[in-house]
Amino acid sequence: MSLRAASSNKDNFVDLAVSPVAWGVLAAAVSILIAFDLWRHRDDHEPSVKEATLESIFYVFTAVFFGLGVLFVWGSTAATEYFSGYVIEKSLSVDNVFVWAMLFGAFAIPKKFQHRVLFWGIFGALVLRAVFVFAGSALIERFWWTLFVFGFILLYSGVKVLKHRDNEDEPSGHHKMMSRIERFMPVTDQYDGHRFFTKINAKRVATPLFAALIAVELTDIVFAVDSVPAILAVSREPYIVIASNAFAILGLRALYFLLADAKDRFHYLSHALGAILIFVGVKMMVSHWWHMPTILSLSVIIAFLVGAITASIYKTNNK
Repeated sequence: MSLRAASSNKDNFVDLAVSPVAWGVLAAAVSILIAFDLWRHRDDHEPSVKEATLESIFYVFTAVFFGLGVLFVWGSTAATEYFSGYVIEKSLSVDNVFVWAMLFGAFAIPKKFQHRVLFWGIFGALVLRAVFVFAGSALIERFWWTLFVFGFILLYSGVKVLKHRDNEDEPSGHHKMMSRIERFMPVTDQYDGHRFFTKINAKRVATPLFAALIAVELTDIVFAVDSVPAILAVSREPYIVIASNAFAILGLRALYFLLADAKDRFHYLSHALGAILIFVGVKMMVSHWWHMPTILSLSVIIAFLVGAITASIYKTNNK
C-alpha cells in the first residue's frame, strides 16, 4: 500500500494505509531511542535536575519531529490526531510519575538504581500498550457499543481522580509486595548492585529492585486502562495511537527525575487530569453520532492543563 494514502473513515477519524516501511521507521526510531537511553545511563548514577531537563527537552523534540513527519506524509488531520494523542498520554503520565515516586520511597530504592527499574518497566509498558491498542481498536471496529464501555471507564476514572485526596497517596508499604513475590520465589532485602537477582548461599533470590519492577509494571496496567481508551477517543488509527504512546512513554524516565519531588507545586494538576478523563470519556460516548473536531478537543485538553498549571503556580507563590 502507498505510504501516503490517507482518508477519513465513517467515524470521521483518519484512516491510513500504513506500509511496512512506515512501521519500520517507527520501530527503528523507538529502538534507537531505547539504545541511546541505555548508553546514556550505562553507569548507575542519580540524574541531576539539569540532566533530566535536557533529556526531557530532547524527548519532546523527537516526538515533535516525528509528528512533523506524520504531517508531511499523511497531512494535517493525521498530525493533529498524533499530537492530540501525545498530549493526552503525556498529561496522564504525570500521575505515573508521582505514583512511581511513592513506590520507590516505600521500597527505599536508591535514586542511582531507579533509572534501571524504570527502563525495564517502561520497556514492558511499550509492549503492553501495543497489545491494548490493537485489542481496543479491534473491539471498537467490530462492536461499536464498546465505545460506551470505554467511555464509562474514563468517566469513572475521571470522577475518582477529582475526588482524590492527598492523604490517599500513601502506599501500603513494600512488605506486602515482597510477601506476594515470595510465594513464587525467595526475595532478599539486600542489594547486589543494579541486579534484579542475586545468589545467597548458592540460592538464586530476587532483590528489592525486582519487587519494585513488578510494582511499576502493575501500576502501568492500571494506568493503561485509562490512557489507551483516552487516546482511542481522539484517533482510531493504530499507527498513530502506538506512535504517540511510544514517544510519550519513552520520555517518562526523564520526566520522573524532573517532577518526582514537585507534586506539592502542582496542586491542581490532578483536577485537570480528572477533567480531561471525563471530557474524553463523554467525547468517546457520543462519537458514534457526533464527531468533535480533533483540533477542538486538543485545544480543550491544553486549556485544562494550562489552567491547572497556572492556578497551581499562583497558589504556590501565595504560600
